[in-house]
Formats: sequence, structure tokens, C-alpha cells
Amino acid sequence: MQFEDFKSKIHAAFTQNRMADIITEETISKFYDFSEYLLETNKTTNLTAITDIDGVILKHIVDSVAISSAIPRGANVIDIGCGPGFPSIPLAIVRDDLSITALDSTGKKIDFVNSAIAKLRLSNIKGVCSRAEEFVVDYREKFDVSVSRAVARLNVLAEISLPLIKVGGTFIAMKSNKGEEEYAEAEKGIETLGASLAKIDKQTFANNSEAIERETCIFTKKRKTPPQYPRKYSQILKKPL
Repeated sequence: MQFEDFKSKIHAAFTQNRMADIITEETISKFYDFSEYLLETNKTTNLTAITDIDGVILKHIVDSVAISSAIPRGANVIDIGCGPGFPSIPLAIVRDDLSITALDSTGKKIDFVNSAIAKLRLSNIKGVCSRAEEFVVDYREKFDVSVSRAVARLNVLAEISLPLIKVGGTFIAMKSNKGEEEYAEAEKGIETLGASLAKIDKQTFANNSEAIERETCIFTKKRKTPPQYPRKYSQILKKPL
């Protein structure tokens, strides 16, 4: 796709979803380069099931950037299970005040993330290949914010995320339309891990051809997570809190 066509599409999508003030000429250019690189790489490396540019703009870029307002300025952010860089790379593009660690256990995805970071010349983000329950050994309660999109059910995700967040920090779980349902089964465990629900944001994002529903669960870390958590991932899956 030519840049001018992409620019028109992304302007329309951000305007329709009431986020036009977030993007600039510079960020649009980076989103264009990133989208082109993602779709080209995806031809040989399985990174995303979304292969049309309208889908990338709506389901990857708009969806990722929508949580920006929930992240404080200057925050140290970890994206757990970032895949090929969502929401971390779009956030890094629009928020140069953030310091972001993009974490994933799949090497080919982190290789792509770090290659994209270099290509876009982003200085506020780095990709790390590790499992969260192993990464926490050296980075326990070091982050202001943890974000995750479509990684695991909330009762599993909370146990690998909350130990990484400082007291007073924020845990953001990006869900489709089952946020409230997942919170109901995870509430007790989240309390055990030291956090409480701040709010669940229900939003619909749309372009000219489709709409997607999102429920974003936002939690505040109230106290330190007990040292026995997180458990081994197999234990978490077998018996969620």
C-alpha cells in the first residue's frame, strides 16, 4: 500500500474512534513502516493471523494505543506475552516518555520485535525472550505498569503479571468481550496477589467494514505479592488461584 493511502486509512480509523489527537505525521510514518514490515515478514514467519491493512490498523494499532490514557507519564512498562509487539510497539511509537520491556517466550517473535525496534529507531523499548515466571527472579516489583493483550485467562495472567509490578502500580489486562466474566473467576486470586479492581473499560472500536468489542480490566497493586508467587506455569494452569 502506498503511504498516502495508509495515511488516509489510519486518520479515518483514529478519528472514528475518537483518538485523532494521539497521532502525528511522525507517528503515522512509523506506523506505516511497522505495518509494511509486519506484513512482509509474516509471509515467511507466522506472526499474525491479520493480513489486511485495515485489520492491522484497527485490531493491532488502534486497539493497542487505546490503553495509552491509562498509563502514567514516564512509567516503566512491561508487556507480557507481547507476540510480534502488541501493544508494546504502538505504545512506544505514540509515547516516547515510556520505558517499555516487550517480553515473550517465543524467540522468533522477539527477534522480529527487536528488528522492528531497530528499523523504526525506537529508543524507548527493548524486546526480551523469557517466560514471565522466570524473568521475575531478577525483576520482581520493578515495573510501574504491566500490560497484556490476549495472553491467557485472567486467573492465570494475574499470577505471572502482578509479581512484576510495584506497590501502587497498575495491571492492565486487555480482553475481548469477556473481561467481566474472567474477573469474576479471578477476583479472589487477584486479592491474594495484592491487587484490586480499579475499573473495567468497555469499548467498541470500528472502521468502515467491521467493529470489535473490548473490555479492558485495570487493577491497582495495593500491597506486595506474597513471595511464593508466581508458581511454576504448569502449577498455575493446573490450579489457578
